[in-house]
Amino acid sequence: MKNQLVIALALLISTFSFAQKKELKAVEKALKSSNYSEAKAGLTQVESMLSGLDDKTKSQYYFFNAQALYANGAGSNVDIDKALESLENVKEGYQVEVAQLKQDMVSNFLTKGNAAYEKNDYGIASNDFERAYRVSTKDTSYLYYAAATAVNIPDYDRALVLYKELKNLGYTGVEQQYFATSIETQKEELFQNKSLRDISVKAKTHIKPEDRKSESKKAEIVKNIALIYISKEDNDNALAAMKEARAESPDDINLLLSEANIYYKIGNIEEFKNLLQLATTKDPKNPELQYNLGVIASESEHPEEAMAYYKKAIELDPKYVNAYINSAALVLNKEQALIEEMNGLGTSKKDDLRYEELRLLRQQIYKDAVPYLTEAYKIDDQNLSAAKTLMNIYSVLGETAKYNEMKAKVDVLEAAGN
Repeated sequence: MKNQLVIALALLISTFSFAQKKELKAVEKALKSSNYSEAKAGLTQVESMLSGLDDKTKSQYYFFNAQALYANGAGSNVDIDKALESLENVKEGYQVEVAQLKQDMVSNFLTKGNAAYEKNDYGIASNDFERAYRVSTKDTSYLYYAAATAVNIPDYDRALVLYKELKNLGYTGVEQQYFATSIETQKEELFQNKSLRDISVKAKTHIKPEDRKSESKKAEIVKNIALIYISKEDNDNALAAMKEARAESPDDINLLLSEANIYYKIGNIEEFKNLLQLATTKDPKNPELQYNLGVIASESEHPEEAMAYYKKAIELDPKYVNAYINSAALVLNKEQALIEEMNGLGTSKKDDLRYEELRLLRQQIYKDAVPYLTEAYKIDDQNLSAAKTLMNIYSVLGETAKYNEMKAKVDVLEAAGN
């Protein structure tokens, strides 16, 4: 009786197995006809008995399932992600078929991704580039494109995850490149591969063949990680990433300035100043660096040092309006101490004499500020601040003609909403 039961069960299992294989045959036929909905229906029936199938049949199921979900590129984003998961479960057989399907998927993802990128639809482009990488993980450049495109959305959280993955993979993006100079244009051209370059050289349409390595993207990746942390106002991680980025690219002046700006944001003005001074040694002809150092010196109540920086900025860029404006402000700041002393004087003859001395010093301050403001207004005749300050100075100095001229200009600027 027990033997009969064992035989009956064995027959039952065999019947189930035969039924599933028959269903998979029907699925295969539906796939060949591109009838993906019918294929999915058949696969649903097989799924409930999946645990009872042998490894080879399971692999067949997962391969067919991936094909049905992918639907030759027409599947939804969710279905395509499931298709990729299904392919990972193909453990026995179908190596050639899986490789071909993956190649088709990569090609399709890249085509769709490039088309979306051309239309500035960066979200779709980034997802398709990432899918291309998930299918073919040896092509890490696709992951790099996904990260870079995510920044354009902007989706910094996703970009950060992808950039970190690239960093952990040790991705550099360094490629062998093949160049030759066109005889017709006399310009160097980059070829897709060595064979095409060599053919062009043999055909004598190009000369001077040269092989070169592309620049590493490692520093850029670390830099972007740091910049994303900055945008998220995660200052601690931003500083740690920025130091790493600077170690990768010590001569990148923009990295140094980005790190300096973080210190400025968190109130560490001393370190901000130190980094700006370091930047000036690397880029001594940058007027903006000199100007920013002037601002720091001014805020730190070192007016002489600030004036020296502003003068250097103007020397490097004679049209640097803000350097002229701030130079004038430094001069005019001297007025406050004079006013306080004047207001504190009494009515004695000695006090009257001191008052007159201070009045003349105050007028000289105004006269010293005029050249800076005049030059600023000459460079930017829409600068209402410079125009109004000049107008007020001329009024105090009693230069009526210049006052009237500048007042007319101020009225025009204010009417225009400047």
